[in-house]
Amino acid sequence: MKKLRIKKGDTVYVNAGNDKGQTGKVLSVDPAKDRAIVEGINMVSKSTKPNSKQPQGGIIKQEAPIHISNLNLIDPKSGKPTRVGYKMDGEKKIRYAKKSGEEIK
Repeated sequence: MKKLRIKKGDTVYVNAGNDKGQTGKVLSVDPAKDRAIVEGINMVSKSTKPNSKQPQGGIIKQEAPIHISNLNLIDPKSGKPTRVGYKMDGEKKIRYAKKSGEEIK
């Protein structure tokens, strides 16, 4: 399994696809498939049968996974899309924004 530069909780910019230009918060990441679920991005309609949560059943909208290559991290300093780099801070490996050099929490 390879290491991904985007983690849960990051704010990302969508740079390709139907939702190009939008931003959202990463809800979950699937490293095996190189995909992430982003809040409010790549919404799909799903039909559901009636159950205890949804007594009526019907059609619900939910986020579908989007490929990691279509996402860029938002620079914490400028608020624009940036690439992610890694550098060592003593024994600790930290992520930083390549555009501003700002550390990503």
